[in-house]
Amino acid sequence: MQTNEKLLEVLNDLIEVNNDRVAGYQKAVEDTKDLDIDLQAVFNSMANDSRKYAAELTQEVNKLGGEAKPDHSIGGTIHRAWIDVKATFSGHDRQAVLNSCEFGEDAAQKAYHEALSSDAEMSADVRQVIADQQTALRVAHNLIKKYRDLNKAVSA
Repeated sequence: MQTNEKLLEVLNDLIEVNNDRVAGYQKAVEDTKDLDIDLQAVFNSMANDSRKYAAELTQEVNKLGGEAKPDHSIGGTIHRAWIDVKATFSGHDRQAVLNSCEFGEDAAQKAYHEALSSDAEMSADVRQVIADQQTALRVAHNLIKKYRDLNKAVSA
């Protein structure tokens, strides 16, 4: 049961990362509502992706006989920063929002890396779900970084 509990903790941490990511992108949409329709579409899409990822992870938790606890304590083992992103939007301009989103995407990448390198025993199927999500999140990260870099170049 110890092994199963470690995996449940890893999965629940990733569910929380995705829930925090949804909330972070919802905040980004609010902060850009008067500025950037193009970014709002990207942010809404990324929030929807994280809703899907959280549902997939919840399904894996249920298969293991566990209970998804997306709001468990801050003392989880995987680093999460999207809560900080929601609190640290320092301005409502495009560059500030993109910088904050990239910071959150970096944190998501770190969380997924830590999940895949944790000592929790996981089946090949669970490992594949996590790896696939990490790959998709890397694409999202690169898109946010591209928008950030382009905006910085245009603003310079």
